[in-house]
Amino acid sequence: MNYFVTAIGTDSGKTVVSSILSLALNAEYWKPVQAGFPTDTETVKALTENKVYCHPEQYVLNTPASPHAAAPVDHVEIKLEDFHLPNTQKNLVIEGAGGIMVPLNDTDLIIDLAIKFKTATILVSNNYLGSINHTLLSLEYLKSKKISATGIIFNGPANKATEEIILLRSKLPCLLKVPQLQEIKFAQLLSLSKELKKNLNELEAEGS
Repeated sequence: MNYFVTAIGTDSGKTVVSSILSLALNAEYWKPVQAGFPTDTETVKALTENKVYCHPEQYVLNTPASPHAAAPVDHVEIKLEDFHLPNTQKNLVIEGAGGIMVPLNDTDLIIDLAIKFKTATILVSNNYLGSINHTLLSLEYLKSKKISATGIIFNGPANKATEEIILLRSKLPCLLKVPQLQEIKFAQLLSLSKELKKNLNELEAEGS
């Protein structure tokens, strides 16, 4: 199965979660649009100690900004119809850019890639003042577009009250809680990947 990893905002932890998910599923990784350096692909390779195969980005833009703003700087035109899945026989983890409604261009959003590729979606939520609102609004948007959300991954410092109300209101499962990691080590990611794989298998068994 292919998964699209998106988030409630920028710097929510999509790249760390994508690394964990790729290890859990023995999947390959793809970042369709990269804006700014270092690239998330380079980060995934480093975090997973090259245990995860990473496909080249379709667009690499120099400016660390929304793709719709970064592309014109490089005299690049991004078109949704030009995106194509990498050729692979394995599961694929696709990492979005920023939050779900980050514009690719004047008409399309980053989440439209999940619609185009018919992927399951995992939402990354990190706890901060306002994250309940941002998480629930993100999920409402996914629902309005009939995008399948498999579950939520909470990243960073825990907040029991925040997490519980999000899960209650969304009626989605928590797939994993990634603790605040001062220094991210491969052994930690591998342990978290095993936990995530177990949770996904249990979820699949419940649905079968």
